[in-house]
Amino acid sequence: MIFPYTLLMHNSDPSVAAAVSDPVICVEGLAKEYRVFDKPEGLAASVRALFHRTSRVVEAVKGVNLTVGRGEFVALLGPNGAGKTTLLKLLSGIVTPSRGTARVLGHVPWERADDFRRRFALVMGQRNQLWWDLPAAESFRLHQEIYRLEPARFERTRDELVDMLGVRRLILQPVRELSLGERMKLELVAALLHEPEVLFLDEPTIGLDVVAQHTIHDFLRGVQSRRQMTVVLTTHYMKDVAALCERVVVITRGDILYDGSLAEIVDRFTTHKIVTLELDEVPDKATIERFGFPCECRGPQVIMRIDRNRIAEVLPEILGSAGIRDVSVEDVPLEEIVAELFRSDAREAAASAGAAS
Repeated sequence: MIFPYTLLMHNSDPSVAAAVSDPVICVEGLAKEYRVFDKPEGLAASVRALFHRTSRVVEAVKGVNLTVGRGEFVALLGPNGAGKTTLLKLLSGIVTPSRGTARVLGHVPWERADDFRRRFALVMGQRNQLWWDLPAAESFRLHQEIYRLEPARFERTRDELVDMLGVRRLILQPVRELSLGERMKLELVAALLHEPEVLFLDEPTIGLDVVAQHTIHDFLRGVQSRRQMTVVLTTHYMKDVAALCERVVVITRGDILYDGSLAEIVDRFTTHKIVTLELDEVPDKATIERFGFPCECRGPQVIMRIDRNRIAEVLPEILGSAGIRDVSVEDVPLEEIVAELFRSDAREAAASAGAAS
């Protein structure tokens, strides 16, 4: 069982904000609204729309408050359309907010000061910054000119990054001939050539296989630790979060629901642990009912959900049962916890809409 949505935090946890030292990103009341026009179906309706267009306002981000310290690795989680990418675009200065303030490295992002643009990087998993028909090495040279990097510094940094990712043999090959995982590795190299202090990553592992994901995880951990870089990551893969991030910010409908540590989100929003038993043979119904907890039977394997506070009391009794070969005790998977947070928010939104109508 997961705690109901009413126990979630809106906007940043004050304890988290207070604990942040040397803040690099400071956001207060940041909001972004878009006006979208609805196009009706049919020829007659389309003609009428030429003179009387209907529109509505979409709140992509609603008054977000957020503080991120130097050297933090923060994950932004949320369903599609939650506002994660919009928030990254605001923090990187690509779009201008409707209201609110933000400072990144002491700069207002949407003012696009040259000093600011030289100190951050943005990598979007569904957008390319490398020239499609040219080898990555040519795009790297272009970045050298854009950021005015000294040749010695550029070559040293490039060689270090390509060796860490094992892509030296790929940099002379046209980008269009590379696989998705190979392109993403080279995109990361290009983004880090100028040694940014802040790195924004928007779903960098989308569509990648397990090996490529693992390689990128190791690379990002190494670079972030070595350079004490501040990294803000959006992703739908909980393995990215578990491998890289200690702090999690959950966003839905443009607002922050939770801001805290990865360990705390498991402790706070679950009431049970998952106990898996490996039996000598497939258990009968009476054996399953004897355990007295919700059970799922998969052949000789029994999966139980036991109250966290009763684990120490119940486990010795279970282990004393005959026919048990192995036992494991695990927390509820992060994917399940986050999915329940999203479902709870969706239910509250539907209830609010129903009450309003």
